[in-house]
Amino acid sequence: MSQENENLEESQTEEVETPEDNETEETVEVDPLEAALAEAAEYKDKYLRAHADFENSKKRLEKDKMNAVSYANESFAKDILAVMDSFENALASMEESEDSTEVLEKMKEGVNLTHEQLKKVLEKNHIKAVDCEGEFDPEVHQAIMQVESDTHETGDVVQVMQKGYTIKDRILRPAMVSTCK
Repeated sequence: MSQENENLEESQTEEVETPEDNETEETVEVDPLEAALAEAAEYKDKYLRAHADFENSKKRLEKDKMNAVSYANESFAKDILAVMDSFENALASMEESEDSTEVLEKMKEGVNLTHEQLKKVLEKNHIKAVDCEGEFDPEVHQAIMQVESDTHETGDVVQVMQKGYTIKDRILRPAMVSTCK
């Protein structure tokens, strides 16, 4: 019998503990309103963080864009500096020389070399002269006057007043020409 009493006491002890466990489970349960508010606060926090990241990215892209625009011609500017150096060296050598024929020969040579150097820089940066031979093309030529000519047909380019240039496939500056009436 004592064994039955012990089993009975254990079962009563277990039964007594069971209601306490149920109370613990009930306290673990969360009010649905509080759960929804906590979830809403979590989503709001995620939204604010994502929005802040987006704004930072937007500002960074704007700064990168401004830098790209500001320094877009940097390589061209570096290339053109060599031409500037050549002109400055030519001017310095003209001031040092006393003989006028020697100065003219050096000037002619220096100007030709500088011109070739400038043409290479322009070609390297995809800048080419517009072809002005033949018929007038309003896409690349700008007629500033018309002249009469026996050697040209009507609408042909007679004389180039100012060369035109293209950069890649776009007109940088149209050629100013005179055309035949």
